[in-house]
Amino acid sequence: MSTAPNVTIIPAKVQTAESRDKYHQLRVAAYCRVSTAQEEQQNSYQVQIAYYTDLINRKKEWTLAGIFADEGISGTQTKKRTEFNRMIRMCRNKKIDLVITKSISRFARNTVDCLEYVRQLKDLGIGVIFEKENINTLTMTSEFMIALYGSFAQAESESISKNVSWGKGKAYREGKVQFQYKYLLGYKKGADGKPEIVPEEAETVRLIYTLFLDGYSMSRIKKLLENKGILTSQGNKVWNESLIRSILKNEKYAGDALLQKTFTSDCITHKIVKNHGERPMYLVTDHHEPIIDRDTYNRVQQELARRSSKRKISDKTTTEQGKYSSKYALTELLICGKCGTPYRRTTWTSRRKKLIVWRCISRLEHGKRYCPDSPTIKEEQLHKAIIRAINNYYSCGNDVEKILKANISNVLECHGLEEIAAIEKRLKKIDKARSDLISLIATGGCDEDKLDSEFEKLYEEEQSLSERLAMLKSKNQTSAETQAKLDKIIDMIEHEKFELETFDNVLIRKLIECVKVLSKTEILVIFKGGYEVRTEIE
Repeated sequence: MSTAPNVTIIPAKVQTAESRDKYHQLRVAAYCRVSTAQEEQQNSYQVQIAYYTDLINRKKEWTLAGIFADEGISGTQTKKRTEFNRMIRMCRNKKIDLVITKSISRFARNTVDCLEYVRQLKDLGIGVIFEKENINTLTMTSEFMIALYGSFAQAESESISKNVSWGKGKAYREGKVQFQYKYLLGYKKGADGKPEIVPEEAETVRLIYTLFLDGYSMSRIKKLLENKGILTSQGNKVWNESLIRSILKNEKYAGDALLQKTFTSDCITHKIVKNHGERPMYLVTDHHEPIIDRDTYNRVQQELARRSSKRKISDKTTTEQGKYSSKYALTELLICGKCGTPYRRTTWTSRRKKLIVWRCISRLEHGKRYCPDSPTIKEEQLHKAIIRAINNYYSCGNDVEKILKANISNVLECHGLEEIAAIEKRLKKIDKARSDLISLIATGGCDEDKLDSEFEKLYEEEQSLSERLAMLKSKNQTSAETQAKLDKIIDMIEHEKFELETFDNVLIRKLIECVKVLSKTEILVIFKGGYEVRTEIE
């Protein structure tokens, strides 16, 4: 016959802050936080510190383990709250027995973080007292209440975030611009609160734009700035290519401001992402004094787009996207007159001697299969031929002057001269017709009332033609200042003597649109503006 086992229950002994020896004081720490400067005085940073210091010291069973206070830091994340993290470290080192704070929203506005830290401290036998909610985390029902109140606190943070976003959107629509002067080279906050140009830094910005348009790559601009000892907006001697690219793309240097280029995607993680159309953007034009004129800025944006959209021209390129090369101007300009493929600079080595030549990429990679007739050109001979073409271009003063004058006349010539003449002729006829009608009425040859409709038609036509005539003439008015500048350019071409002696990559990019290799002995140089010069390769 089996008997029931004799079981004696031994109660668990939980080591908590409340079960400590009554003769030992509890080491109590207080945590307080003020997230904004606009809160009421009784909740201020200094008042909270004074309150908790007095509260802990008044209780005989408590001793002050420290006041931990974070001022002006968001509660949605704990990793940026240095004092909070220091308090947690002390708890793990068994230097704190109890934590007291005003409310769950002061402890954390993120439900997950709140519960995580409460559980960690509870495992260490450390309780957290939330005064406002009257919760002690060591009691049995507290976790549900903490989760509930934590959710309310998180919802409050999300609501505040939405209000802040709405306020920013309203400011954007009103054209209110906030400058981050710390990271913006070339500007500082002026006495009137508006952006003010810093002359020395502005020269650096202009230099970057000039070098880029001269064909320099980002890496070459970086090296040049560092060699000159020019500092970044942060005062660093070392530049990086992304910083240079951001300066070239920043519309603020043209006097404009594009708002909401980035936005905070999550109020809890505070993750900032680029705006690719998820939110509206707002462009404020002519907001402040520009450092770069608008034409230069636009040309830079076009060049940035051109370089970034280069496609591969070689089958040996592993990626579809080609890479811009700033070292040799002819890499961008020299093309095969037979198949249209660009030429590539190649080094031939024979008996320890190096020879630089330019070869059609199609011929180089596929042999004579696709381009059987493209010649290989020695670089030295090619450079000399291009220099001769440039000198020939400038020596043909009469031809260049004619082209320039023709282009100027196309710009300045009276748009619609024939139409203007026709309108003026018709207006004279209308005036004569009106006079004839008046004479007819005066002689009694016709009733005045019957001619009212005729007068009205003539008047309406005259008004319409007069407006059209005024518009055409306004288009053809050239200021004396503009005309003087154009006369000065023509005078310079007539009297200026120009002769290039050495091959200059920067100048080549500025002058030449394209160089076609026609044969082994001849190239065609096409200048910007369309002027063409054939020259022999000797």
